[in-house]
Amino acid sequence: MDNIALFSSHGLDYLFRWGHFLAGITWIGLLYYFNFVQGEYFKEAEDGAKANAVQKLVPRALWWFRWGAMFTFLTGLVLLHFRMSGISLDITLGALLGTLMFLNVWLIIWPNQKLVIAGAPEAAAAAPKAALASRTNTLFSLPMLFFMGSSGHMPSGLVTEASMPALIVSLVVIAALEANAIFGKQGPMTTVKGVITSGVALTVVLYGVVSLL
Repeated sequence: MDNIALFSSHGLDYLFRWGHFLAGITWIGLLYYFNFVQGEYFKEAEDGAKANAVQKLVPRALWWFRWGAMFTFLTGLVLLHFRMSGISLDITLGALLGTLMFLNVWLIIWPNQKLVIAGAPEAAAAAPKAALASRTNTLFSLPMLFFMGSSGHMPSGLVTEASMPALIVSLVVIAALEANAIFGKQGPMTTVKGVITSGVALTVVLYGVVSLL
């Protein structure tokens, strides 16, 4: 019995899928809370109310947020490990986007948010960096969720030599957006409507690349 069959026969496959879903819902749910609810509230809140939320609410939310990201990533690695010989283009792109989102959480958002919470001298510069990475994760989340779902319902097929052009073009687009998350500006993602529209547009572009190339 091969590893995939053994993994599935003991129910481990579904156990890790369940854990992946639970952690992912926690992570992405809080991502949307930060971007669609908390961020908009902070724009209107009085200084005292905002400061109180930063000290008492934000650290709690960020704890669940970053560890939700961690366990989503780890359970995803386990699931990918047992399917390395049968990875579709959909899963490849979805996993890549999810991995970049995980790295953005732990290497950009959380380090900069710690400075904001602590009221460090660097807080004024740290807040926009965290915000841009968070907006980028919101942007990435739409095609990430699309490709994770499409892999089971309308798969594009396995990664082969024939699919390399689509994969390469997709990687270039994603890499450019990630570079902007590190060095660029929010642009149209400044508003909730803008980031949602951008996310839908990115999903359409990447799906078009996968379908047509």
